[in-house]
Amino acid sequence: MKIAPSVLIRAGLLSLALGATTASAECNPDYSGVTLDVGTRTRPFIASAIELAAKGWEKQTCGKVNILEFPVDQLYQTYLTALVAGEGKFDVITFGPFYTPDFAPYLADMPAMMRGTDAWNDILPVYRDRLMVWNGRYLTQTIDGDQHILYYRLDLFANPKEQQRFKEQYGYDLAPPATWEQYYQIAEFFNRPTANLWGTAEAYRRGGEQFWYFFTHAAAYTLHPKLPGSMFFDPDTMDAQINNPGWVKALEDYINGLNVAPPGALGFTSADIHNIFAGGSVAMNFDWGDTGVNAADPKTSLIPGKVGTALLPGSKRVWNYKTQQWDSFPAVSRAPFLAFGGWQAAVPANSDHSEAAWNFIAWLSSPDVSGEAVITPQAGINPYRQSHFQRERWLKLFTPEEAKQYLDAQLNSVNAPNVALDLRIPSHYAYTQALEVQLTRALNFEISPQEALNNVAKAWNALTDRIGRDKQRAAYRASMGLDSEVK
Repeated sequence: MKIAPSVLIRAGLLSLALGATTASAECNPDYSGVTLDVGTRTRPFIASAIELAAKGWEKQTCGKVNILEFPVDQLYQTYLTALVAGEGKFDVITFGPFYTPDFAPYLADMPAMMRGTDAWNDILPVYRDRLMVWNGRYLTQTIDGDQHILYYRLDLFANPKEQQRFKEQYGYDLAPPATWEQYYQIAEFFNRPTANLWGTAEAYRRGGEQFWYFFTHAAAYTLHPKLPGSMFFDPDTMDAQINNPGWVKALEDYINGLNVAPPGALGFTSADIHNIFAGGSVAMNFDWGDTGVNAADPKTSLIPGKVGTALLPGSKRVWNYKTQQWDSFPAVSRAPFLAFGGWQAAVPANSDHSEAAWNFIAWLSSPDVSGEAVITPQAGINPYRQSHFQRERWLKLFTPEEAKQYLDAQLNSVNAPNVALDLRIPSHYAYTQALEVQLTRALNFEISPQEALNNVAKAWNALTDRIGRDKQRAAYRASMGLDSEVK
């Protein structure tokens, strides 16, 4: 059934956009008889947050939410097939902003009344003004803030004996690593398999968020602070940069991590390394905000109260694609990476319940509802609003020291002058699938890092030519915040 526009529905949507989440009357707005089919990834992450929000929305509106879950590596094909076929299978879909270019022709525009409100202005600008927009259209609502940050064991790093031994061995003070070189030295120092302690853990499994961990390494070496938008492609020509020396160095680092990781590392996904860090088996890792929340939860973690957080490491050398040489810097150049870019929610244009769907999205992303989700372990929701950084709420999970480090690392990353934005162009899925095939070969030592990335560059350039180089160049420049014209 279709829900006809009404003053009551519009008022309900506007109140949610303003951030109100407390029921003031039964069935307000009234969505009795409406069932929303909401697509998302298999729980616990994201799906559990949607389920929690749905309970409150159902009580408020008398509508129903049917959550349809799919493995994360199947979401793109599942959604795109349904959208292109016009099946009307979903009323709400949740996904990463890198899929918006392909989904955009099939999505409804966000209602204007959801914009310009206090709740709207509460969203951090990088999410609101960059990742919720495609070709000038507001199509998605951020429901999660994503970036990679560094985690480390406070107890190990603060131990006087460990500090003394480390300085004797490496010649500098034990502290969160400023560079990737220091990261691997510290990982090597703490790598003690006989004590059930390893240096670090990263995600290596194909289809298990693998390429985002590789991208995080690469950002420090390839995003030149004076050449914005230069990480993935030459923004003037759209020639792939992924086989330049900066990327090769990043892949060498990524592979080197296997030497200081627990057994079975080639099978690790992001969810695995959350649990490994919370289990106290590694001295460090880098991951989304979920690692910090889960490791702080005394119900499931062996290290609550011992969770340190810091900015990602950087490098004093960054590859300059214009001069084809390494540029050296007196201070560490950091390029915090907004891996994934945060889960978003959108409404397919052919939904029979568009108004109710946007009403639910407004509820799900409202400051109060999302403010509870960010501090809920296993919800998979990380800060994306200014109000999410109010330290008091985090003291339910963290010690004051942990909370300060966790929030400062995320906010300083998002606001960093050389923040690295994720790849976001049409056919993103095809580009990353071509990458993961070769990454997996390199990780299994079938081919060298240079050979693997040469293969990727060849595949990427062929994809770009097939889709249209001018089209991809325009999309890439827009996604990186560059002028549409080549200077």
